Amino acid sequence: MMSASKPTALRGKLRLGIAQLNPVVGDISGNSDLIRRVRAEAAQEGAHLVLCPELAVAGYPPEDLVLKPAFVEQCMQSVEALAEETADGGPGMIIGSPWLFDGKLYNAAVLIDGGRIQAVRYKTDLPNYGVFDEKRVFSAGPLPGPVDFRGVRIGVPICEDIWNDEVCECLAETGAEILMVPNGSPYWENKAEERLQVAVARVVESGLPLVFCNQFGGQDELVFDGGSFGLQADRTLAFQMPQFEAGVAYTDWVLNEETWVCECGPVTVLPDVDEANWNACVVGLRDYVLKNGFPGVTLGLSGGIDSAVVAAMAVDALGADKVHAIMMPYHYTSDESLKDAADCATALGIRFDTIPIADPVEGFTRVLAPVFAGRAPDTTEENLQARSRGVILMAISNKFGYMVVTTGNKSEMSVGYATLYGDMNGGYNPIKDLYKTQVYDLAGWRNKNRSDCLMGPEGEVVPRNIITKVPSAELRENQTDQDSLPPYDQLDDILSCLVEQEMAVRDIEKRGHDRDLIHRIEHLLYIAEYKRRQAPPGVKITARNFGRDRRYPITNRFRDRS
Repeated sequence: MMSASKPTALRGKLRLGIAQLNPVVGDISGNSDLIRRVRAEAAQEGAHLVLCPELAVAGYPPEDLVLKPAFVEQCMQSVEALAEETADGGPGMIIGSPWLFDGKLYNAAVLIDGGRIQAVRYKTDLPNYGVFDEKRVFSAGPLPGPVDFRGVRIGVPICEDIWNDEVCECLAETGAEILMVPNGSPYWENKAEERLQVAVARVVESGLPLVFCNQFGGQDELVFDGGSFGLQADRTLAFQMPQFEAGVAYTDWVLNEETWVCECGPVTVLPDVDEANWNACVVGLRDYVLKNGFPGVTLGLSGGIDSAVVAAMAVDALGADKVHAIMMPYHYTSDESLKDAADCATALGIRFDTIPIADPVEGFTRVLAPVFAGRAPDTTEENLQARSRGVILMAISNKFGYMVVTTGNKSEMSVGYATLYGDMNGGYNPIKDLYKTQVYDLAGWRNKNRSDCLMGPEGEVVPRNIITKVPSAELRENQTDQDSLPPYDQLDDILSCLVEQEMAVRDIEKRGHDRDLIHRIEHLLYIAEYKRRQAPPGVKITARNFGRDRRYPITNRFRDRS
């Protein structure tokens, strides 16, 4: 063990590193090594202190992992080992970790410096809504006072603690000079602006500058977009880190009379909503594939908009060499679709194979004929096509180890226009929380734009004909989506009212929609719940996704007929 050295007091200057990390949930040793590397870099950069995200040692959200005593014990031992290493006189750190104290488990921020743990602060306000259920596993901590770092009194509210005024008010009243906030704040549309407004409110109330450090990376259905930032005490932006990439930013703070002022730091322009949504889907897919050890992905490429967009996202996430597309035509597959799928694969530079499904479909039809005798063909035969495709994709996945990505959008998943054990087969769906209209918007955006973090080619990656043609599942002759559904702009508005906003039917009707149509869509939404429970996970994009956010009973007879 290294001998501890007393850290030198700061004299009105603080060089702060903000570590926008991408941890892996449960990888305690890997996350600790990541923190070590950041600290080593920060030492070379002359930083005094490094701020890490919420629960950085465990990864966020750890969910019920923290109910395992061995997991919590290893997290705490890792923090203690990291603390000992600060005896070298280098930077101190604020690290997030689960923490067991006096028989209670807390979501904690730990200040390490000078070879030891200097202070521990516990999260007070535990979120228990939407995707969060921290009250399930953590105890709420007491209202905190500031911690002392080399003579600077730092308030450390943890994530949700700044979404109300109580914790920051307590910190200001007990002498905090600056607020440093470790976060695990997941992405959804326009979340960056929402965070900024919350932080501004805390600065106005406390009169203190604020540093917001957020996690980056994908974790199952959640994507953490980073976007860490700082505010001066006068509410102006001190610095802004980028969204959708890991990294460490260094900021220089000076004590101006009694107020800490950030003299320099990066100022990045954040992406617009289409770019942010695309990047979120790509990051979510990339980290799901790589963190779970898959060598690549395979998907059915039908010539339609959804599979084309998913293929483009997969290439942007993993590179063309890790994406295998399969066209599986049947009698109803048009020459146009065959050409569109091939053109899309060519534009993306991916492997593209064609496997006709007539033999398996007709084999199923033949063996089922005695049981189906006397019954007219219906959606059963259509679903046999989808299920034959699902079997083929899963066989390829089994043989080569590539994970199957599914391609159903939120509009389809809402009303049950997806086939269990068919096109719902797979491990992950990057567009699961995108309505059909959003899919079209993103296809148009990607054809004109390419962020630096994307691995795919520039230019048109979704052939124009795929975007402009009438959408069809091609499961029967001359079929189109609008045979059984209203136009997607109309459908998506009704669904958004029902799903995201929980609006009453009478209020949706006031938006110009037919009452009977609203009733029909609501009914389809409810009876498809059993399908959604069996769907693969996918990236959360909207304010209310299916799964963690929206938890409806499968057995449910309620219908809004008021």
